[in-house]
Amino acid sequence: MSARNGQSAPQTPAQHQLPRRGFLKIGALGLGGLTLPRLLQAEESAGIRSSHKSVILIYLVGGPPHQDMFDLKPDAPKEVAGPWKPTATNVPGIQICEAFPRLAQMMDKLAIVRSLVGNQADHDAIQVYNGHNPRKPTPAGGWPQFGSAVAKLQGAVDRAIPPYISLCYTCTHGPYNEPGPGFLGSALAPFRPMGPSRNDMVLQGITVDRMADRKSLLKNFDTVRREVDASGSMQGMDAFTEQAFGLLTSSRVAEALDLSREPVKMVERYGTGNTKIHMDGNGAPRVPQSLLMARRLIEAGARIVTLNYSKWDWHGGKNAEGRADNSIFLREAEDFPVFDRCVSALVEDLHQRGLDQDCSVVIMGEFGRTPKISAQVGRDHWPQVNCALLAGGGMKMGQVIGATDRIAGEAVSRPVTFGELFATLYQNLGIDVNRTTLTDLNGRPEYLVEDNAQPMRELV
Repeated sequence: MSARNGQSAPQTPAQHQLPRRGFLKIGALGLGGLTLPRLLQAEESAGIRSSHKSVILIYLVGGPPHQDMFDLKPDAPKEVAGPWKPTATNVPGIQICEAFPRLAQMMDKLAIVRSLVGNQADHDAIQVYNGHNPRKPTPAGGWPQFGSAVAKLQGAVDRAIPPYISLCYTCTHGPYNEPGPGFLGSALAPFRPMGPSRNDMVLQGITVDRMADRKSLLKNFDTVRREVDASGSMQGMDAFTEQAFGLLTSSRVAEALDLSREPVKMVERYGTGNTKIHMDGNGAPRVPQSLLMARRLIEAGARIVTLNYSKWDWHGGKNAEGRADNSIFLREAEDFPVFDRCVSALVEDLHQRGLDQDCSVVIMGEFGRTPKISAQVGRDHWPQVNCALLAGGGMKMGQVIGATDRIAGEAVSRPVTFGELFATLYQNLGIDVNRTTLTDLNGRPEYLVEDNAQPMRELV
């Protein structure tokens, strides 16, 4: 180190049994009957409480419209203001979109950044996941994404729980996907239970389809343990292989992913999604339960959980009469209430479970949207300014940071950079961005954030 200055949610209890084959993994039935909730309860009774710091990063795929969500301009011309009206929140002087009544009533638990600048202009998730501007020089191998960097620096809280788990669905538009571990290498890639790896998790012939046979599971588990112990091969495993073995012989990740273990009312509190809202894969499905699963994984011991949520690249067009249609606003009317419900549920859940001081939540897209509504493309891509929503992490909530001009086109006060945002997240995790470096492929130390960015003074 060196130093420097300065899927669809259930509708009824009868439908609560989510597709277990999609969520149950090796070890899902547990060993000795000790389930994750019982284990956590036992630890709490013994005075053992996990207080590890963590982050849930939620990527709104395609760029959400900041002026229709958290930076409304009701006094702007109609072609800028749009149809939504602002509504008061429980923090005097702060208003957000009327379609977010639940978020409005917990504004004291949220912070809005209205002046995020330095956004890239393309549909690309890279900056959202690593905080680095892709137009600037990049070290060989590429910058590691945030979760990979944290996994390298802090490792696992529990060897049975990966420090970095991705719940991101694969998008057909490649740049929407996570950029990967960069120069840190594949051993620091996220564990992806929602990705292709879920089909590859086999333990000595016991597949997910045969997990109901508990005796077979335990028998084969014992066989694997005996073979590994006898050969001494565990000692020769690299960190990545050892972690994979730990996952295959642990029930904690599987139980965290199994929402059938969650109370029905809690699953329903997060709302109903639509797995088809992704335009044939060019985006992410609208799955509110991903947020609940993220909380469960954090509670189980993960440090970083990333997820992608819905498709926000809405464009309008013209109807048969040649007039601009309102398809962008029809999509907003569909998405906004679901977003309001699941995000408010997550924030409420973190507070009720005593995780709000330790777990930071950040929600953002790759850029904002044009102030003027076009008849051809609705609100188009707009890299000049963006917004972000934050919660938890012991940060100072109940505030708006920064401001834009009368049409939400440019930041006019307190411009915030991605470097500052990620420096804040690193600090919340106990990582000093002024002293901490990662070694790139050429053996050079690389700082975690660009331009000597510092944690946001308004939040920490």
